[in-house]
Amino acid sequence: MSTKKVLVALSGGVDSSVAVELLRRQGYEVEGIILEFSPVHAAAVQAAQVVAQQLDVKLHVVRCHEEFEQNVILPFCREYRAGRTPNPCIFCNPTTKFGIICRFAKEHGFDYIATGHYARVDHLPDGTAVLQKSSCLERDQSYMLYRLTQEQLSMLLLPLEGLEKPQVRQIAREMGLACADAPDSQEICWLPDGDYASFVEQKLGKCPAGDFVAPDGSVCGRHKGLIHYTVGQRKRLGIALGYPVFIKEIDPASNRIYLARTGEEYADGVLLQDCVIQPNPHLSVENPTAKVSVKVRSRASDAPATVTLLPDGQMRVVFDTPQRAPAPGQSCVLYDGTAVLGGGYIQKQL
Repeated sequence: MSTKKVLVALSGGVDSSVAVELLRRQGYEVEGIILEFSPVHAAAVQAAQVVAQQLDVKLHVVRCHEEFEQNVILPFCREYRAGRTPNPCIFCNPTTKFGIICRFAKEHGFDYIATGHYARVDHLPDGTAVLQKSSCLERDQSYMLYRLTQEQLSMLLLPLEGLEKPQVRQIAREMGLACADAPDSQEICWLPDGDYASFVEQKLGKCPAGDFVAPDGSVCGRHKGLIHYTVGQRKRLGIALGYPVFIKEIDPASNRIYLARTGEEYADGVLLQDCVIQPNPHLSVENPTAKVSVKVRSRASDAPATVTLLPDGQMRVVFDTPQRAPAPGQSCVLYDGTAVLGGGYIQKQL
């Protein structure tokens, strides 16, 4: 029987590097791939080349500036200009990162792809691929992967499942990898300085100032442009009302930001748009209402809720217990236990 070939997304970081080693230990033939998303990513390509040399693994470099611009950067900028709070990784994963890697893998004779994400994919007898939370819940990244297609999930191996980060770093040290103790990346990958507001204005033009509206309906100050704020924000508002407030709503039509008193941040539910549903017996057109648990942001705790599929393709999610400041543009991801059922982008609070 021929050895199965795996194409690993090799970033130059510790997680993907250890993924290569673990797959080799399992008997796979492994090669790496790095996507150069933009000119800023040239440094990431160089880091991946260093690691590939250390690992003695062939590395494919794929330049995809135009796909990244159209699928990730421009939607990210437009969402901020519309008063929403996007998560660029969720845009990128199905449309660009996994889409391009899967296409390359098929064109070059690979059986699987792999990444250093902390999650699990179960393959059912009927061919369905079920995305599951990592058993290391502290590191779980299933939220970021909820929009992957069945085709992408069916090809995906996640060798770090079951490991905790200290174990991964220890394996890297034993291998003598220079990245073993490198810090985790936290910033937006094409914005090392994190200044997304300046970047958005460079792309789409200056964002005009507008009014802050106090809880009593009066204008209480001027904001410096919608892109500088997010729903739920309490700090750096420059507003002194004599009592604490937070951003309740951002209205791009009027260019106004509405404030509410601290303590009123909690929403009973959310309406979701641009939804995806993974194949499952619990939630479908035939079974449009289900009890689930949800995450309204990547690091949020699970919250029990009832989800209903609406005829227009949207979802209504009602929380058992109100949740703090779910922000339009962020994703609400649905789970049945540890299995990802799907999710969508938050359109508004209920």
